[in-house]
Amino acid sequence: MKKIGLVGLIEAALMAAFAVILDLLPSINLSPSISISVSMVPIFLLAFRHGVKASIVSGFVWGLLQIALGDAWIAHPVQMIMEYFLAFAFIGFAGLFFRIIQGSLRNNRKTKALVWSVVAVFVGSLARYFWHFIAGFIFFAEYAPKGTNPVLFSFLANGATMLGTAILCSIVLVLLISTAPRLIQRRDGSNDQINKAS
Repeated sequence: MKKIGLVGLIEAALMAAFAVILDLLPSINLSPSISISVSMVPIFLLAFRHGVKASIVSGFVWGLLQIALGDAWIAHPVQMIMEYFLAFAFIGFAGLFFRIIQGSLRNNRKTKALVWSVVAVFVGSLARYFWHFIAGFIFFAEYAPKGTNPVLFSFLANGATMLGTAILCSIVLVLLISTAPRLIQRRDGSNDQINKAS
């Protein structure tokens, strides 16, 4: 696998900062445990543009920034690692679909690129919220309503958040890619295998 490169690292840092800014915007709060926002969109854009490595780095930096800015809810050091280092970094798994998205765009198959972008968003969202689900029933069991199994409560709360966030991010990304595919399209010729994936 190729290294991220300087451009990829710079974009990773910028997208992490952009995610922090978007996280400051009001989110859709369906309950105290369910919050839906578009803050993952910059990490997804980076994943579609540079692949797994850069987007994992960007997600990890975003998690660090959450802690540094005091926006993290830390109950235990292990929970902090799970929810701010691992969970945010795992958003980068959306980059697994980098080649097929790039190849589809290069071959003017925008619909195919959009479909795989949505798939990638759901994979990245699921990868992130898996860690929130685990941390939820281990560290926040007391927040489950009385008589509710903490595992079930964490599954429902994090599942609803993941689903709502993935749908919202997918809508935003489909609109962005449809109107401005250059946001994710690479033109540097750095990956000769991209066309083969389409």
